[in-house]
Amino acid sequence: MKKSVLIVTVAAIAFISGLSVRGLLSSPQAKSNQESQNQLPEFSLPDLGGKQHNIKEWQGKVLVINFWATWCPPCLKEMPEFEAIHAEYAKKGLQVIGIALDDAEPVKEFIASKLITYPILLGEDQGTKIAHDLGNIVNTVPFTVIVNKNGQVIKRQMGVFTKEQLLELVTPYFRVNN
Repeated sequence: MKKSVLIVTVAAIAFISGLSVRGLLSSPQAKSNQESQNQLPEFSLPDLGGKQHNIKEWQGKVLVINFWATWCPPCLKEMPEFEAIHAEYAKKGLQVIGIALDDAEPVKEFIASKLITYPILLGEDQGTKIAHDLGNIVNTVPFTVIVNKNGQVIKRQMGVFTKEQLLELVTPYFRVNN
């Protein structure tokens, strides 16, 4: 008997706690915080030539923003996938942007040896902060963020993306005017 009273009491406490948390998460302040976390923040970073680029330059496109480093084998593995998608879907409104969390010289040497045509920006320390603000709380690479045409983050992923995974996420946004 005592055991069933204990179980019912614990269940009731869990239920009430769940309702309280649900109320907090659905409050206007929580929704505002969630919306701001889902909106791509504005930032500017230099390209390999030193020219500053503001992320708004690609406003209205579906963005695949990939944070990577030259010393990261999984990053280097997925770059040809990003290049293939960029080449095939750029005319449909897709823009791949690489943000190197690395020093300029190794990035320049690496890009010069590869056929990467999408923009590569030098993030260095500021890029790490941007990645963290976008949800990369463990500071890992590769880290990729997919953003719809309205500037809303629709996917964050730590680790490698395959071409198939990316296409599954981004192609619906080519058909819909978001």
